[in-house]
Amino acid sequence: MAKVAFKPGTMIYPLPVVMISCGDSIENYNICTVAWTGTVCTNPPMCYISLRKERLSHSIISRTHEFVINLTTEALAHATDWCGVNSGREHNKFKELHLTPEQGQIVHAPLIAESPLNIECKVVEIRELGSHDMFLSEVVAVNAEERLMDKGTGAFQFNHAKPLTYSHGKYYGLGEKLGGFGFSVKKKK
Repeated sequence: MAKVAFKPGTMIYPLPVVMISCGDSIENYNICTVAWTGTVCTNPPMCYISLRKERLSHSIISRTHEFVINLTTEALAHATDWCGVNSGREHNKFKELHLTPEQGQIVHAPLIAESPLNIECKVVEIRELGSHDMFLSEVVAVNAEERLMDKGTGAFQFNHAKPLTYSHGKYYGLGEKLGGFGFSVKKKK
């Protein structure tokens, strides 16, 4: 199959797109949209976000060392996009988007109540990488919407939340399930 040479870049898509909430008092709460996020370790549970230095959330998180990753959904697509293109320096994003800041279990940063899954994080390292700084963080609490919990297994049902993904400048839903982990080697009955 023929290939075309392409300039080096971050072509790993799709990505989860999330809203990061931060701040340690209602006067400085902010929301920032991020697609540069992911898991880095299971035990202890760790994740990261990467932010440009000029973002207001960068300075808030650098000071407080806390933030919340809020899962975005198709229903939150407008708010997700709006928070990504407007600055908290000029807008009170919670107020203008009618989103509800909610107290988490451990961190002072607010959860977004309308998000079905909130991951509370404490920064363990800030790594300067170039255009972005990576906030390597430990997950200290997870808050999940009860209606999305599977009663039998206790698992959070991501598919029912209709999460939003990001691919090369565009937002998408997940699409249909193709299989489960290990389906390619599972013995047929």
